[in-house]
Amino acid sequence: MTRDGRLGVGIIGAGRVGPVLGAALGGAGHALVGITQGSDPERVQAILPGVPVLDATEVARRSELVIVAVPHDQLEGLVAGLAEVGAWQPGQLVLHTDPAWGAGILSPAVAKGVIPLAVHPAIEFSGTSMDLRALASAYAAVTAPGPVLPIAQALAVELGCEPVVVEESARPAYGEAIATARVFSRSIVHQAAALLAEAGVPYPGSFLSALAHTTLDHALAEAGSGPVSGEPPATIQ
Repeated sequence: MTRDGRLGVGIIGAGRVGPVLGAALGGAGHALVGITQGSDPERVQAILPGVPVLDATEVARRSELVIVAVPHDQLEGLVAGLAEVGAWQPGQLVLHTDPAWGAGILSPAVAKGVIPLAVHPAIEFSGTSMDLRALASAYAAVTAPGPVLPIAQALAVELGCEPVVVEESARPAYGEAIATARVFSRSIVHQAAALLAEAGVPYPGSFLSALAHTTLDHALAEAGSGPVSGEPPATIQ
């Protein structure tokens, strides 16, 4: 970390999540060291202009903070593989974004001296600059060992999010909740749109827009969408 608290940030994963989080941290004053190659380099270049494209080993070796934003089934192998080739650096911060894993998935990197952080911003990423506005009104689940939990919380705030602590043991339930919300929301909308199309309604997606948004708002209010005034920040156990 530099004297003013700014970090050299590297990003492993150039899908929809990694570049947006890089842009958010860059906007907060951190320096972007590099990002790995993605399947849509034009989109990545649009949101992170001029950021060098490096392989994962170089990103890990050059960065003070490494954001690992890769698919769920790739995370464990990637972390272990970079540990095997000696890419992780003692004292660096490693932050992954997978909702279903806590900090424990980073144990091969921890064995090399890194500080493990799990931060999941609870939005559906599009991979564009529009996500930056969504982050500003979102919560983020944070999981980390007690002594470094404030670092995870501070990074969530720098992303624009309100941090909510999720205990390591609660991460599977949290991940299931996020997956349920995603899958069922998409499935119900697609099913309703198909029925409207069958009924002859033009532009069924547009037709459903106001109904879906207002119904979701009511459901969230019924579920309890915010903490009671004066209560401390939430912890999920």
